[in-house]
Amino acid sequence: MGAIVRTGGLSKSFAGYCAVDDVSLSVEEGTIHAIIGPNGAGKTTLFNLLSGFVVPTSGTICYGELDITGMAPHRIARLGMVRSFQINSIFLHLSVLDNVKVSLEARTELPYRFWLPGKATGRLDERARELLDDVGLDKERDLLAVQLAYGRKRALELAISLAPDPKVLLLDEPTAGMGTEDVGRISALIGRVARGRTVVLVEHNLSVVSDLSNTITVLQRGKILVEGTYQQVRGDQRVIDAYLGGRDAHA
Repeated sequence: MGAIVRTGGLSKSFAGYCAVDDVSLSVEEGTIHAIIGPNGAGKTTLFNLLSGFVVPTSGTICYGELDITGMAPHRIARLGMVRSFQINSIFLHLSVLDNVKVSLEARTELPYRFWLPGKATGRLDERARELLDDVGLDKERDLLAVQLAYGRKRALELAISLAPDPKVLLLDEPTAGMGTEDVGRISALIGRVARGRTVVLVEHNLSVVSDLSNTITVLQRGKILVEGTYQQVRGDQRVIDAYLGGRDAHA
């Protein structure tokens, strides 16, 4: 299908420290593309650059045919590239259903018509329930988000991220802090929601990466170390050294 996200010579420095160093990345449309690497490799900074939360020091970012370098995060999201975060970004004291409706409202005129009664959002209920059903949360829709177990909170965050119907979904450590059972559920869920869209995934759990990913990019010290399929990457000596502290590791 061709690349839907591309970077060229992308770099970001913080007070002299180069967190992302001359990264040229190409994400094919309709695939799951994993970004992996040791701690401090620059993975989250790269995500922050792609989603507009950090402005690059140099280089370019393209979404489709559009140059989105330096574009504000809300504009990038409206174009169809939406991200999640390592830390839950949900409203804990709203219901599960209302959390999703807040995300749906952002694409309507309702935020600008604050004087309308609460029942004006009722037209969003059906779509919100569809999204919750997609992530297995419809039966828990009336619970407060704070009442959900950790893994279920991550599922809710995924439903919130899907509400804008993104073409590209950026998932930052979606299984972080989960037990084995929840990891399996979230991994299967990501596989389902990836159908018909592109997913870029930062993930430490290599079993999740191997199960889901079409392409893997390995970062080390802000640079691309290796890129390829899981089978190509797992046996590369440079990757083994980076993860296990071999001769080239500076993690």
